[in-house]
Amino acid sequence: MPVSSPTPAGSRERLVRHRAARLEDWIHDIRERWARRRGHLPTVVPYTGYGSTEWVRVFCRVLLTRPLPADASKRRRRRREQGIRGWRSFTSVPVGDVPVIIEIGDERIEVLADRGGVVDTKIPVALEPGWHQVSLRTEGSETVEAPVWIVGPDVRFGLISDVDDTVMVTALPRPFVAFWNTFVLDEHARIPTPGMAVLYERLVRTHPGAPVIYLSTGAWNVAPTLTRFLSRNLYPAGPLLLTDWGPTHDRWFRSGREHKEENLRRIAGEFPDIRWLLVGDDGQHDEELYARFAAEHPERVAAVAIRRLSTGEAVLAGGRTKGEQHGANVPWVSASDGSNLADQLADVGVL
Repeated sequence: MPVSSPTPAGSRERLVRHRAARLEDWIHDIRERWARRRGHLPTVVPYTGYGSTEWVRVFCRVLLTRPLPADASKRRRRRREQGIRGWRSFTSVPVGDVPVIIEIGDERIEVLADRGGVVDTKIPVALEPGWHQVSLRTEGSETVEAPVWIVGPDVRFGLISDVDDTVMVTALPRPFVAFWNTFVLDEHARIPTPGMAVLYERLVRTHPGAPVIYLSTGAWNVAPTLTRFLSRNLYPAGPLLLTDWGPTHDRWFRSGREHKEENLRRIAGEFPDIRWLLVGDDGQHDEELYARFAAEHPERVAAVAIRRLSTGEAVLAGGRTKGEQHGANVPWVSASDGSNLADQLADVGVL
């Protein structure tokens, strides 16, 4: 059974970690010892993955949580499998550098969670197109199942979408969006962007088998909440590509822009035959990021669709980006809601 181990580069990274990362690790160690003394046990929180017929990208996170009683109801166990809710997802203690056993098809592999307890790994495996389940567990935890979408070799279209102010309306100053969505606002009170779910559903019906990937700068902690929001508001199911808050080995805070750029390039390399519809809004850096990607990989972009924020939303988001920046030789549409975006995408042949 293959077991991942720190590479020499990884070892050097440990030695030169930023002092903020070392401080965070020290705090995690204290919290982990305290939680274990209280009887908390490792729990694997599964996230939706994706892949081709030759490999799969698996996501999950390991947290220390209070164990469920043996007679816990199915509903309580299902809630545990869905993940820790709201503010509890941020106060729960991540467990880093622990082995996680992944089983899918005929493959069984053991990998190490990173320092934030996150597993993001690519596994060679032969699977048929469609939905599959991956089994995940770590020492002392129950086995949980993570869904993965396998893209067929004949698929030529896919959708990559931002989340905040694209599929859900936040209407808050950017610095407070993450705090509000995580600690204050009940998940049932989140507002879907008008017409966007219908647009996405039309797209997947028009392009059968198309992967739908939600690329956001949000933290992995909110993945279960966002997944439930998308499902409840009838958005197509698909993986969330999120990031881990806090310092990295070489800086105080992670770069959301780098996270999006790296994943766009990675997805383009993983699916060289797919042309992507990139959907975002004009209140962050989506236009700039998509324009740069389209200029570098025009053959990978079917079109770019930008949701225009209202005047009030744009003020709260810190202003608008300049639409003329796109300049790429790909179809570029813009509207305030999903219905008008759908009309324009039909005009350019995407719908």
